[in-house]
Amino acid sequence: MNRTIKSAIGMIAIAAMSLGTLAACGGSSDSGSADGKGKVYYLNFKPESADQWVALAKEYTKEKGVEVKVQTAASNTYEQTLKSEIAKTDAPTLFQINGPVGYQNWKKYTADMSNTEVYKQLTSEDLALKDGNKVVGVPYAMETYGLIYNKPLLEKYFALPDAAVKSVDEINSFKKLKEVADGIQEHKTDLGVEGAFTSAGFDSSSDWRFKTHLANLPLYYEFTKDKVTEQPATIKGTYLPQYKQIFDLYLKDSTTEPTQLSSKTGDDATSEFALGKAVFYQNGTWAWSDLQKAGMTADQVGMLPIYIGAPGEEKQGLATGSENYWCINEKASDADKKATEDFLAWVITSDQGKKALSSEMGLTTPFKTFSDIKSDNPLTQAAVADSQSGKTPVSWNFTMMPSENWKNNLGNALLEYAQGTGNWDAVKTAFVDGWKTEYEQTH
Repeated sequence: MNRTIKSAIGMIAIAAMSLGTLAACGGSSDSGSADGKGKVYYLNFKPESADQWVALAKEYTKEKGVEVKVQTAASNTYEQTLKSEIAKTDAPTLFQINGPVGYQNWKKYTADMSNTEVYKQLTSEDLALKDGNKVVGVPYAMETYGLIYNKPLLEKYFALPDAAVKSVDEINSFKKLKEVADGIQEHKTDLGVEGAFTSAGFDSSSDWRFKTHLANLPLYYEFTKDKVTEQPATIKGTYLPQYKQIFDLYLKDSTTEPTQLSSKTGDDATSEFALGKAVFYQNGTWAWSDLQKAGMTADQVGMLPIYIGAPGEEKQGLATGSENYWCINEKASDADKKATEDFLAWVITSDQGKKALSSEMGLTTPFKTFSDIKSDNPLTQAAVADSQSGKTPVSWNFTMMPSENWKNNLGNALLEYAQGTGNWDAVKTAFVDGWKTEYEQTH
């Protein structure tokens, strides 16, 4: 995957969902509608935007006279649904993959999108998923994550006589982050908090934050150092010591005892942060809607990069990328492929489409046509400011992780380590040896 995304991250998504690895099977579309206009069948991944896509489809059909069908897979069933639908005669003309790993499974179904309007309207062509000169996927939502922080609580810490720093701008490395977190933990009674960090829960609603998003940091630095741009068969684990020290910090300066983490959920972490029980919360721009519902206001939150102690991290920005790539079915008829291209162009250029994506679905997209749209999400605003700061964004390398099983095995090892029933060597084994095993099985 091309990682040169720095110049193109002016737009960040609010909602993030992790796609499972997809497995391909046979099938092809029919020859199009009777009137020769072609038709569109979109298999949507996001259940939370199902109604908006159906409404858009109706509006497009009313305006253009082209049939648009939208089906939305139930949560966590996209893989199975796509396998089933792609095998039918009337198969989806438009579907989604999660990046390089998903592409390997679906490559024979991905048409070249080089001449499509959605590709030409990207703020940077480097954001597209490519196979040589072939554009196989176009991202429609960029997403950003880091350490969300509570501004009033951090200001309260800065006012302490022995505060390690006096401004959030001074927190630009793991060393500084640790000094601040340790100081907050030491003064948690004075500050009225229960810990510097929210609980690092390992319930399935929360563990992805550590086995996937946090694990992205050591992978990012290793792949940057070794100039890796495609999914490797093996990894070294060069930055596992840094992974360990940030995870240790999460455990030590926490609202929760490590022995309780197996049952802690994503909702627990959200609640702890929203109620002012913790100062830092690892999550992304998509978390704002839940924080807002929990009573927080936009002026209370900001977002920092996750620092792990890697060389040069003072110039590191937030983690930005996408797992949401539109693909056009190569096996669809020419009429249906053209109809699908035209529909996508309308979605990103029409007032109805832009409003639906940005306001109703809560996404900020990486297209030039959205340059005049400003999000009211404070985390998105923080992400945009970070992208314009001159810092180097951390790319999303977890799209190269070899399998969901690799993540799960890593998560299990992390939990055992946190609870004291396992050691860090088991984490290293799951991380490094597990990668090689899973890569060989999936290839």
